[in-house]
Amino acid sequence: MIHNLSSLVVNMTKKPPAEEYFGHYVLGESSGIEETGGIRWSLALCLVLAWVIVFLCLSKGVQSSGKVVYFTALFPYVVLVILFFRGVTLPGAKEGILFYVTPDWSRLATAQVWGDAAVQIFFALSPAWGGLITLSSYNKFHNNCYKDSLIVSISNVLTSIFAGFVIFSVIGYLAHELNVKVDRVVDEGAGLAFIVYPEVVARLPVAPLWAFLFFFMLLTLGLDSQFALLETVTTAILDRFPTLREKKTWVVFFLSILGYSGGIIFTTNAGVYWLTLFDKYAANFSVLIIAICECLLISWNYGMEIKSFLLRKKFLRDVEKMIGTKSYAWSLFWTAMWKVLTPATLVFILVFNWIEYKPATIGKYVYPVWANVVGWIIAFFPVVVIVLRMIYKLCTITKRPFREKLSLLMQPTDEWGPPPKLATFKTGDPAEDASSEYIRKNSFDNPSFNVTYTFETAI
Repeated sequence: MIHNLSSLVVNMTKKPPAEEYFGHYVLGESSGIEETGGIRWSLALCLVLAWVIVFLCLSKGVQSSGKVVYFTALFPYVVLVILFFRGVTLPGAKEGILFYVTPDWSRLATAQVWGDAAVQIFFALSPAWGGLITLSSYNKFHNNCYKDSLIVSISNVLTSIFAGFVIFSVIGYLAHELNVKVDRVVDEGAGLAFIVYPEVVARLPVAPLWAFLFFFMLLTLGLDSQFALLETVTTAILDRFPTLREKKTWVVFFLSILGYSGGIIFTTNAGVYWLTLFDKYAANFSVLIIAICECLLISWNYGMEIKSFLLRKKFLRDVEKMIGTKSYAWSLFWTAMWKVLTPATLVFILVFNWIEYKPATIGKYVYPVWANVVGWIIAFFPVVVIVLRMIYKLCTITKRPFREKLSLLMQPTDEWGPPPKLATFKTGDPAEDASSEYIRKNSFDNPSFNVTYTFETAI
């Protein structure tokens, strides 16, 4: 029997090789979050490797991780500079850069832009994540944290702008090669990093070299973020349970195992759907709420008088203890920023996001209702934990009026700042008080206490 197949027409959507490879070979992407599928062992092994690196770098504390960060933090800049000069010399780079620097003012009226901008800043600078507080706690007490904050913020902005030129120069080149407009090529999130950019790299001479530089840069950036997050949890546990300080390696090992176990869901066939769900909910609403609460509590409530319940400028005075007395204009500016402008801006972004909230999607795939419910639980779980902890602390203070309980919880701990004399925490012998053993047992080995003390011969 002869079959006439000449009239058979197969309509297929053309996909670039990088998208086919990433979606089918790397991810083994299922049809939706409902279809979990099995574990992609290649991804699971990569996840093991990542956590092994994190464990080895953090097991000895900031002394070891600090040395590693010198490389992981500086290497991306080297790669960005190399990719920049390579990108701007490609045909079509000009169109890509023009697309990047030409603003679309109408987008400012949408909540998504403001929300994405806030999430980007919270990812880049990590406010309200605990990482800044943790890492800064290892500074000397009189370290100029104000200067550090300016350097970090400005360098972050400049790096983001520069990285945009690097990305869009090669995107313009891809648009030129495909003979399409730049906006047809632009993707976001994982699509940009693992589909669009590899597609460009594959078209360049010596493609393996550019691919290695780009993906190794992504690895170092991811490790930096993981270092800060895990160090935050580790430091919190060790500060809460000082007896575990001698077993820090085991604490980091246990947390690494826990982190790997929690990440297994992202290595399944439905991993990309879970990743998008977490990205939309976990790193958005809860972080904004926590940041708003931090601003309000620090600027309005910290150091509250117990009896009069009046506000004091204790936080400002504490900052000046560390970096020196500042001018009235300086104090007025930052007081306004902390008390009014910053929380108001964050509230605006949060409300705007809620008003224009849309359920999670990936392309044409719409998440089921239960998945969005899980997302909201993920979003508010960290906030609920903080509230429960506050209730617990209020309940542990007995035989005091409620207002006085709140006031007591607004005070800094007795251990805040460098003690004027370690002999204040006396055992009866000044020599013993200043001994390394005493310092270690009482957690005074934090580098923030690295100042010179003078001890009296008698107490």
